[in-house]
Amino acid sequence: MHPRIYTRTGDHGETGLFRGPRVGKDMPRIEVLGTLDELNAMLGASRSKSLGEEIDAIVQRVQNELFVLGAEISTPDPTQLAMPRLERRHVDALESDIDRLSETLPPLTAFILPGGTPAAADLHLARTICRRAERRLVTLLREVPEEISFVLLAYLNRLADLLFVIARAANSRANRADTLWQTP
Repeated sequence: MHPRIYTRTGDHGETGLFRGPRVGKDMPRIEVLGTLDELNAMLGASRSKSLGEEIDAIVQRVQNELFVLGAEISTPDPTQLAMPRLERRHVDALESDIDRLSETLPPLTAFILPGGTPAAADLHLARTICRRAERRLVTLLREVPEEISFVLLAYLNRLADLLFVIARAANSRANRADTLWQTP
């Protein structure tokens, strides 16, 4: 017999933190976690389209890192538990990806409209979800700054930049030009 997926413990609008108290599902910490979950799902959707091996590998790595980020946020005191945490090296890896992929793209001369191939459109949408996660994290950091590493904020900030570059790269590799914003 398989264990049940449902527990009924959230039926009254609360959820449990990892090794912590139960909190309202509308609390800032849970808003961040829900947005990270949405971002990860959107990245999964983008991976179901043709990204190519290099971009797919980056996105898969990011999906795993988002789980680490979520675990850290869902744990009231992650420093006391022996759990993986995002570090500056993870932000550095995103920057390295951005720099490497940007070298293969035409220089930016105007704002780019989201879209292009289905994969690129999904990645642009993932970028906007990432920016929302970043904003939700800023709200949470104001509430509990001592509990959460600012590396997580830097990670989400850089990830949004990477998703923009990856969307452009996905279009470029499909021989689809960026759509430039034009003043109406």
